[in-house]
Amino acid sequence: MKNPERLSFISGIGRSASGRRLGRTAMDLTLDAALEAIADAGLTRDDIDGVATYPGGDAIMSRGFGGPSASAVQDALRLDLNYLYGSGEGSAQLGSIIEASSAIAAGLAKHVLVFRTVTESTMQGMAGRNPGGGMTRAGGFLSQFGAVSATNWFAQVAQLHMHKYGTTKEQLGQISLTCRTNAGLNPRAVYRDPLTMDDYLNARMISTPLCLLDCDVPVDGSTAMVVSHVDYAKDAPKPSGFINAVGTAQYGRPSWDQYADMTSMMAQGVAKQMWSRTDLKPADVDVAELYDGFSIITLAWIEALGFCAQGEGGAFIEGGQRIARTGELPINTHGGQLSEGRLHGYGHVYEAVAQLRGEAGERQIPNAEVIVAANGGGPIAGAMLLTKDYSS
Repeated sequence: MKNPERLSFISGIGRSASGRRLGRTAMDLTLDAALEAIADAGLTRDDIDGVATYPGGDAIMSRGFGGPSASAVQDALRLDLNYLYGSGEGSAQLGSIIEASSAIAAGLAKHVLVFRTVTESTMQGMAGRNPGGGMTRAGGFLSQFGAVSATNWFAQVAQLHMHKYGTTKEQLGQISLTCRTNAGLNPRAVYRDPLTMDDYLNARMISTPLCLLDCDVPVDGSTAMVVSHVDYAKDAPKPSGFINAVGTAQYGRPSWDQYADMTSMMAQGVAKQMWSRTDLKPADVDVAELYDGFSIITLAWIEALGFCAQGEGGAFIEGGQRIARTGELPINTHGGQLSEGRLHGYGHVYEAVAQLRGEAGERQIPNAEVIVAANGGGPIAGAMLLTKDYSS
């Protein structure tokens, strides 16, 4: 056994309804997703001996960013647990999945329920009763100069990438166009209408050079999965989604504006560590489900993961052929957060497992056997390689 994460796989996946301003409670959505994931794994609540979540009960709960705590879900489902985890710190949103895998490798649990829930869309509609302010505080130094949201912070990354490497607005736009095209085949996606380059270039500017279509879509929804020990694979109804390698490294300063290479952020170290833990290479990846809170983050992941050299991401995605469903590196086959909706990275993992199982319907990539899922940007990041079959 080369690395302990290979002792686990994603045995079950589940999702609640998702969409704009559903008006349902976070717990309601979470229980729908959790129960579906447990059933999908061929298990019952009595089998679940661990729960993990991001960002956890101590997280900033304003604006619907945080869902229920792990302990609240434990109580709602009446679970007896050997392992409980919830934190906003760690390897970005994937941290809770990686923690579940680590707990299984350590023998602390056999079946860990992992979930992520957001109600940001509904809370936006209640803005007058929900002052918020969490992300503003996270900006630290930048917020003192009017850069009060992640849109502002990532706009600076995009501006630097364009200045340093000659990346163009049209090149960056291919990520939004590709996600929208893929979302057209996803009945769960919020936005499915075709998108043209003219639509993109004429969209309202939010924070130069990022326009509205460079920004993900706040929604309400919950995504859940069960991470199980590989010994269960022989009995699982859908044995796939094996964790081959993870990247958790946090090299350099954990800062939005003081990282040594702002165009790669934490993604570069995470990718380097992940590839060091596997014999697989970037050329072996069939699908890439890359975080797209903003389009520039996806570009940064394409470079950091070695699909092209640093600074060559713009040329790599130009025209969109390489990253299309029929291209050499299909990305965000569900439409990503730019079109399906911001499930905060967990939609990417859900789609990765669906693709490996061959359950993605019209958007299915033929013979998808190796998929990389990457979450986060700025000072936090995490990545994992998932495979269709088990590899010791």
